[in-house]
Amino acid sequence: MNEAVRLDVQQIIDRQPFSKYHLGLAALCAASVLMDGFDAQVIGFVAPVLSQQWHIPRASLSPILTSGLVGMLLGALVFGPLADRFGRKRVLVLCTLWFGVCSLLTATADSPRSMLLLRLITGFGLGGTMPNAIALTAEFMPRRIRATGVMVMFTGFSIGAALAGFVAAGLISRFGWQGVFVVGGIFPCVTAFFLLRLPESIRFLVLKGGEDETAAKLLRKVAPDVRVPPGAVLVVAERPERGFVVKKLFEEGRAPMTLLLWVIFFMSLLDLYFLNSWLPTVMHDAGLALETAILITALFQVGGAVGALLLGRYIDRVLSYRVLAWTYLGATVCVFLIGAAGTSAPLEACAVFAAGFCVIGAQTGANSLAAESYSTAVRSTGVGWALGIGRIGSIVGPVLGSVLLSSQLRVEQVFWAAAVPPLIAAGAALVVNAPKERAADRQSAIAMRSS
Repeated sequence: MNEAVRLDVQQIIDRQPFSKYHLGLAALCAASVLMDGFDAQVIGFVAPVLSQQWHIPRASLSPILTSGLVGMLLGALVFGPLADRFGRKRVLVLCTLWFGVCSLLTATADSPRSMLLLRLITGFGLGGTMPNAIALTAEFMPRRIRATGVMVMFTGFSIGAALAGFVAAGLISRFGWQGVFVVGGIFPCVTAFFLLRLPESIRFLVLKGGEDETAAKLLRKVAPDVRVPPGAVLVVAERPERGFVVKKLFEEGRAPMTLLLWVIFFMSLLDLYFLNSWLPTVMHDAGLALETAILITALFQVGGAVGALLLGRYIDRVLSYRVLAWTYLGATVCVFLIGAAGTSAPLEACAVFAAGFCVIGAQTGANSLAAESYSTAVRSTGVGWALGIGRIGSIVGPVLGSVLLSSQLRVEQVFWAAAVPPLIAAGAALVVNAPKERAADRQSAIAMRSS
């Protein structure tokens, strides 16, 4: 009796060249994340208009600005574990359709209370989109370009957030703030239809069990040159996790890494959303025209997209959190310079672009490294909970901005304070990298002794 052929799925995927199949998958995930970025950012651009039309003071905008972030926090915490149980594709399609429909409903808001509620519900879908797009992309990409693939896919978020600025600048004066939410709702609803063509993660199907035929069919598409005979046993060099999946983030030596990742994500998203939420208002109050302030803020996201593209290949080569540490140190300097630029539009544009390169570029790199640091069975949960804890920072950021801007501090002093969180993130990245470097040194020493 012949023994069934055993094929290691991950080894096969890692040997494949980057193909049109990978490109199509990354593009679909990027389309979902693009609208995630659009809808997450758009409230910051319409906030000044809401303040004027509804006659509410700037400080009273904080609950509206943070309600969507609270929803994103809950969505990331809930949908990450659900995806590790039911699959990345199903949850991604559901969440994309969810926030698309809710964005359309947001255009009907007629009071601060209704806006707050609709943003909360919209955020729930937004929060579940990102960790599953990251996990699905990471699990299909070959190892040598995995970070690049995830980071290039994630530039969709920065592009979407930047598009929100350009769309807001063009539509608000013609169709009112409602037109921005209509655009932000139609596209994800259409995108959800195309996401149905996405494959489920092969590694997830193999670990789940009972899906051998589906997994084999997908493997033939990913690796057309590899013969997958009928009855072949597909395996991965991991084991399924049983029980409460969140608890697994603290087992088998994962606890220090998990906690440090939470610090990185908390500080990073605190700073990112502080800048996203208040840059247009602060620059407008400082004397710049509202349209100019919106366009300069959009450069923050453009810089983030450029940062992700350039940092991805370097992270693939070194696979080190030290890259994040240096990038967050750069973010500290750039945020400081935003406050020092004053009311000069060219200087502000340069400082905001550079800050986006470092702040968003580092956050994108953190997403990729987090996905690489967790096994398949807990990947969506690990990334989802890191993003969920980070969402607490994203809630604190706008609130902290409101407190600082309502105080007697000068604008430059506000941005000096905003330079502290990326400095803390840099320190956490160095600490989380230290055990990996010690392990690499031990392996090198063993290799030298054996030779």
